[in-house]
Order: sequence, then structure tokens, then C-alpha cells
Amino acid sequence: MVHPHLQMPMYFFLSNLSFLEIWYTTACVPKAITIFLWKSKTIPFLSCILQMYFIFALGCTEFFLLTVMAYDRYLAICYPLRYSTIMSSARSSQLALGSWVSGFLIISYPTSLMAKMSFCGSNIINHFYCSPDSLVILSCSDISEFLFTVLIISIIIILGSCLITVVSYICIISTIVRIPSAQGRQKAFSTCSAHLIVVIMWYGSNIFLYVRFSTENPLEINKIVNTLSIIITPLLNPFIYTLRNKEVKKAFWKVFSGT
Repeated sequence: MVHPHLQMPMYFFLSNLSFLEIWYTTACVPKAITIFLWKSKTIPFLSCILQMYFIFALGCTEFFLLTVMAYDRYLAICYPLRYSTIMSSARSSQLALGSWVSGFLIISYPTSLMAKMSFCGSNIINHFYCSPDSLVILSCSDISEFLFTVLIISIIIILGSCLITVVSYICIISTIVRIPSAQGRQKAFSTCSAHLIVVIMWYGSNIFLYVRFSTENPLEINKIVNTLSIIITPLLNPFIYTLRNKEVKKAFWKVFSGT
């Protein structure tokens, strides 16, 4: 039986985020492991394009989900009496589904541009996965439309969702500081602190990588930052959310203790 305290929109969005990150790391990490351990350094072009598509489609979906989670926390803290009415189960499902559909649709166009490019000369990718910055430098086609598309999408998705998230947290913090009791302020902040940590890590690395996207960015630095956003952050997220959430820890120990 599912823990009754976890039947809330916040945990519904968190389950979506957890499911997403399973596939997000699956799209990249297994191939990276074979490269580092078994020296299997080849990948077909179609597989490369598909890997890039799924990594970035899932990445876009994560931006939308994190924004929805920030909005959810804003409603829960700033409008607690109306929260259950506004954020109903139907509304939660619609927001989650919209995040998934939007993420996969938006990345379709830049992926199609990449698939149409001609590649000549070296076929060695200077990366541990098929990233756009390492692929475009190998192309002998005109990449201006692709670079412009990536920049516009990055600005709209990354900075746009970041702005919504920042505004949400400004409202959240201003509401929390007006709570009269210290215990009440601590309880309110604990419900959004884990999400805030993940947001800072995720947005920081992706703004560095894609809002300033160009073929002149140092690839070695990009690989380090990619490791943070693609591998380290998804691996840390379960610990960040569970160790800082009392309800999740209670449900976890209840399952394993059999009580």
C-alpha cells in the first residue's frame, strides 16, 4: 500500500522526476562506461543522433518539471487554504503530461537539423556522449541555423523556466519570513529546500553550457560541466530529496521494517 502522506502533488511530480532521471542517465551512462572500461569507442551515426535527442528531450522535460515543482511549492506555501483546490490531481496530471510532451516536441527540430548535416574529415567525437558542441565542429555544412536554434531554445527554456522558478521562490521566501513562529518558518522552508538545491545545481551547469553555446567554448571544460549535469546531479537527487524529507524517510523505513 502506498504511504498516505505521499499522495500529494509534490510527490507525484517527484516520482515523475525520478522516472525521468532513470532514463536520462540510461541514455548516456551505459555507453560512457563502455568507452572508459571496455574501450568500445564507436557509435553508429543514427544511434548518436538518437542518443542526443533523448538526452536533450529528457533534459528539457526536467526544466519543465522543476518549474512546475516550484509553482507547486509556491501554491502550497503562499496559498495553503486554496492549494488542494488549485493543484488537484487532474491539474497535476495535466502539468506533468504537458512537461513530457513539450520536452520531446521542442527538441525535435534541432535534432532534425543535426541529422541533415553533412560530416566530412574526422569522425572522432571529443566527448563521452554525442553532444551538439562536439558534433557541429565536425560538420562541413552551414551550422548557423542550428546554432541560432539552439541559442533561442536555450534562452526560452532555460532562462524562461529559471525566471519563473526565481519569481516563485522570491514569493515563497517573502511568505516564509512573515511566518511568526520559528518552527513554522523552518517547516515551510524544509518543504522546498531540497528542490532549491537541485534547481541551483541543474540551472547553473546548463546555463553555462547552452545559453553561451558556441563552437569556441573549450570542450574540456564542457565535458566537466556535462559530467555534473548528466551524471552527478541525477545521482545526487535521490539522496537530496529523501534525506531532507521526513515523509519520504518515514515511508522508506515503514516499507523495510514491515510495519
